[in-house]
Amino acid sequence: MPAASSALSLLLVLFTAGLASRPGAQGFENVRVQTHQVAPGVYMLTGRGGNIGVSVGKDGVFLIDDQFGEITPKIRAAIAKLSDQPIRFVLNTHWHRDHTGGNENLARAGSLVLAHDNVRKRMSVEQFNKLSGRRTPASAKGALPVVTFNDTLTFHLNDLEVHAFHVESGHTDGDAIVHFRNINVIHMGDIHFNGRYPFIDLASGGSVDGTIAAVEQALTLMDRKTRVIPGHGPLSNHAELRVYHGMLVTLRQRVRDAIARGQTLEQVLTARPTAEFDAGWGGGFVSFERFTRILYQDLSRRD
Repeated sequence: MPAASSALSLLLVLFTAGLASRPGAQGFENVRVQTHQVAPGVYMLTGRGGNIGVSVGKDGVFLIDDQFGEITPKIRAAIAKLSDQPIRFVLNTHWHRDHTGGNENLARAGSLVLAHDNVRKRMSVEQFNKLSGRRTPASAKGALPVVTFNDTLTFHLNDLEVHAFHVESGHTDGDAIVHFRNINVIHMGDIHFNGRYPFIDLASGGSVDGTIAAVEQALTLMDRKTRVIPGHGPLSNHAELRVYHGMLVTLRQRVRDAIARGQTLEQVLTARPTAEFDAGWGGGFVSFERFTRILYQDLSRRD
């Protein structure tokens, strides 16, 4: 395997598993949790892993995702600067450890963890990703969502109506998008990687078609003023999500057409269908090569 491919595989392993090969290998001690206000009483926290959504108010603190367990104290410290109320609810947008790693710590402190049915199912057993060759062990019982839903779930707290809904076969098979209806904010989870090619976890039931359909569904709920919290990357908006959608649709069609012409993966990689997008989208951990491989593998099994 070329050195570049090996490095990419290693990054994929670290991202999907959320675990290092030895204590301190990921440098959690150096992580800085930063707070970004999205709307009155609603914030986005960045640190290591998926972006966290936070609602604070008289009814307590509501979290969307919780990154890695190693940085739970830093996350709690950041939240304490926003509210002295307890963290009552944690909603996981999907099962990956960089979004659920803090579940056990927060549940032990009294938070109620919720997610789609498939999140609990996947966290309950070992997961194997053929693309990376990585096995992710089952989560501890205390990390599992206590309440699960199969379609939609609505919270009424802090004078907000927070509507979570399942989108099928997107980033995984357990994704939830969260819509703060009365303040025009949406948390996309890993359906949206802002400014970078997305990781679509085919081994966990994800697909490019489902990801595009989920983006389209979210766009119907938005206007030009909507604030968008992506799973990864900076705070986003309606216009940026439309550009992301256009990139996904274009590359899906190019790879699908190449498959229809009988081209092999190596031929598609050589043709580099992503070339015009690489400068803007290829700076994340998913390179153009990795994303092309994901698209090819996914669309080959469907077309």
